[in-house]
Amino acid sequence: MYARMNQIVVDCRDPQRLVRFWAALLGGDPVDRARGWSHVEPPGGVRLAFQPVAEDKAAKNRLHLDVAVEAIEPAAARALALGATRIGPPVTDDQGSFQVMADPEGNEFCLVTQT
Repeated sequence: MYARMNQIVVDCRDPQRLVRFWAALLGGDPVDRARGWSHVEPPGGVRLAFQPVAEDKAAKNRLHLDVAVEAIEPAAARALALGATRIGPPVTDDQGSFQVMADPEGNEFCLVTQT
């Protein structure tokens, strides 16, 4: 018997702000919960939960999300308008293309297309 992924939890300083960024990027309605938590359930995706912590992000993520998009540049422009930042130039390899981005609290994620 295998375990089932329930949700992905992101530590952050401002869960209410971050859940609204991810809800705008992926779809779904932001939900603010007890004890400062928030979450969003993107259509066809796994729930993303945001847990309040006292400290700022201090190092590179050990885990990041790959967000499938039809085209990198329009998706990057939209993410930037929502408050993300671009990290480096787009990269293309034999699997497709990706653009490393950071959400408003600096958590890295990639916008990806596949060939």
